[in-house]
Amino acid sequence: MPRIPTTEDRRLEEGRTHKKYWKRWGPYLSERQWGTVREDYSLDGTAWEYFPHDHARARAYRWGEDGIAGISDRHQLMCFSVALWNGRDPILKERLFGLTGNQGNHGEDVKECYFYLDSTPTHSYMRMLYKYPQARFPYEQLVEENARRGRGQPEFELLDTGVFSDDRYFDVFVEYAKADVEDILIRIAAFNRGPEAATLHVLPQFWFRNTWSWGRDLRRPIARRAASIPGTASVELEHWQYGKRWLLGAGNPDLVFTENETNFARLFNGRNRSPYVKDAFHEYLIHGNKAAVNPDPVGTKVAALYP
Repeated sequence: MPRIPTTEDRRLEEGRTHKKYWKRWGPYLSERQWGTVREDYSLDGTAWEYFPHDHARARAYRWGEDGIAGISDRHQLMCFSVALWNGRDPILKERLFGLTGNQGNHGEDVKECYFYLDSTPTHSYMRMLYKYPQARFPYEQLVEENARRGRGQPEFELLDTGVFSDDRYFDVFVEYAKADVEDILIRIAAFNRGPEAATLHVLPQFWFRNTWSWGRDLRRPIARRAASIPGTASVELEHWQYGKRWLLGAGNPDLVFTENETNFARLFNGRNRSPYVKDAFHEYLIHGNKAAVNPDPVGTKVAALYP
């Protein structure tokens, strides 16, 4: 008996014949761009040390981007992911943490708990689960304890730190569903698995990969606040390759804008190209520095704040 074609079969055929570009948007955002040869400009090839995790939140990537539960176009020019803050971490949780080859007792090793649950072949539906501790994330403990262990010892994992004790964590589910090729619905659902109420800030983020700071192509995309329908916040996104797109957030959240530019002042005691830099949302939310974000609702990076 012949198999009855499914809706996903139709999407695949439309993509194969170039009638519709169902795969233009998908889970193409890297898990990790820091500490890779893709961003290595060191003289001696020390990729792990040249671009460490501690730089990633404040230093613009050139060749790719990363994020948690993120999507992008196939060229990683327009990117979306989820950032989180439990009110205790010193930084936003916006990318996966792990050890480099020189830090891990068994080499490179991610130190997170996350699960890719579903994805259709055209990425018309995707779902991921990230488990975020309510206690301060043990960055230093993971580095120090693994450094003490030799090759013959087991790795010291996030579960071994005790941050998930008594189920004191959040299950954060991120789902994407395509109503059409360019119409993507996003649902972020967080569940407190612990015995008590706990703080969680959710920051859906959109940004453009920095393609304008390297001297080859000076064309600069822009994200700007747009007129919204009641009960939503709207951002107009304009890129020279894709034209205009719009991002709508339910619930009328506050929007904050900055630039996807390196914070030279923090990292290298240098001079910033812009007063608004890549790590602005860390400063704004965690340290209460309202001057870190652009008072004009424009930039190359934007976040919606859901407290």
